Amino acid sequence: MAGKRKKSAVRKKPPTDWGSRSDPYRDRPLPRVTVDAWIEDGRGRILLVRRGRPPFEGRWSLPGGFCEWGETTEDACARESREETGLRVRIGLVLGVYSDPKRDPRGHTISVLYEAKPIGGSVKGGDDAAEARWFTTSEILSAELAFDHAEIVREQLARRRRVRSTSSGLRARRPGVRSRRARPGGARG
Repeated sequence: MAGKRKKSAVRKKPPTDWGSRSDPYRDRPLPRVTVDAWIEDGRGRILLVRRGRPPFEGRWSLPGGFCEWGETTEDACARESREETGLRVRIGLVLGVYSDPKRDPRGHTISVLYEAKPIGGSVKGGDDAAEARWFTTSEILSAELAFDHAEIVREQLARRRRVRSTSSGLRARRPGVRSRRARPGGARG
């Protein structure tokens, strides 16, 4: 079918040579891969979920979770968004990668943040999310967020402001720099 994205097959187990003597990483702890979704509606609100389990139980976070074996990060983001928010989403651009070893108290994780557009479903908390709801910019900045999501939110809101100001033709001027506005009658100088 044209336009349909082929689902990747999720492997239930690693390959047989995974962790063999020839694997230099077999005895080393490695970071786990996670995903987060930046889901924005047409009114500019951001969807957050209230965590229903530790760590950070009761705090708000971006929808997301661990990537399963054999799953792409894009598929993991779509799955986690659906499980935690009830929405089907179209995964877009990578908005950031967050890898501070202390970002998750359970251990070192590396999270890929994706832009996600709602394409169906209705908002309701599910899986390990006790609740899901839309937040305005002012609400999200005052919410008690889990993990490093306060930092991520501030960074993404600043990015959104920059994108909107440049796409609307506005440019931020440096202090002390005069604009090059044309003078009446086309005079220069």
